[in-house]
Amino acid sequence: MGDETIFHAAYDAVLRQWPLEVRGVDVPTPYGSTRVQVCGPENGAPLLLLPGGGATSMAWFANVGDLAAACRVYAVDLMGDIGRSVHDGAPLRGVGDLMAWLDALCDALDLDGTHLCGHSYGAWIALNYALHAPHRIGRLALLDPTGCFAGMSPRYLAHALPMLLGPTAERVRAFHRWETGRDPDDPVWRAFLDSTATVRHSKVVAMRRPRERDVRACTVPALVLLAEHSRVHDVPRVAATARRLLPGADVVTLPGASHHSLPTERPAGLNRVLTGFLAGA
Repeated sequence: MGDETIFHAAYDAVLRQWPLEVRGVDVPTPYGSTRVQVCGPENGAPLLLLPGGGATSMAWFANVGDLAAACRVYAVDLMGDIGRSVHDGAPLRGVGDLMAWLDALCDALDLDGTHLCGHSYGAWIALNYALHAPHRIGRLALLDPTGCFAGMSPRYLAHALPMLLGPTAERVRAFHRWETGRDPDDPVWRAFLDSTATVRHSKVVAMRRPRERDVRACTVPALVLLAEHSRVHDVPRVAATARRLLPGADVVTLPGASHHSLPTERPAGLNRVLTGFLAGA
């Protein structure tokens, strides 16, 4: 099988592990077709999920069972990243284009008042969207967000460089082991991560940290959930900055978690905090 075929087979294998009925829809936008995995009760509170870079909507397989108990879940393959979204329209030149893409996606899905949750790069997009269109967002959950409250650790970037310059399955695994201390527990997810090494990548938008005055003005109820052992940034510094800029936010550090173990590994703690926050508890 070719690289794309192997990747899509691994993607589908993860999707078969979702613990409830899920429907994939392709939503047209000016930037291309966006693949969205939809599940949960039709009358549930809408929840839009944005994954980390290179993870696709499949990253939520261990969370959707709990999240979809009360929410109508819309899990997105990011435009400009790997997955089943097709970036064959307008170019993504910066954060403004990502905001316009999400505007078009929310319009098409009729998602005014949606909760918004993102991990890593997806959390950066989510925070920027909450600043761009706060009237469209009910609650905002940022899972170990990158580029929001601090820059990435130089040590993290140095360890990522070999994988980025010459990706192979072993380099993907080695980087994951360095950051998390172990290989992924789930063999199907492990095979999916392997498959991402050689699939064709699109250019994702470079992250620029939002201006502090803009973050301070955020009116959307927010959760900032940090991974205790994250190596992507200085966790205490991020927590302190998040509390300073978003004094009304819930800032929680999840014991035992690392950046790349979220949201798939040992998900019970994350799911408990996230479902409680989304329910207003």
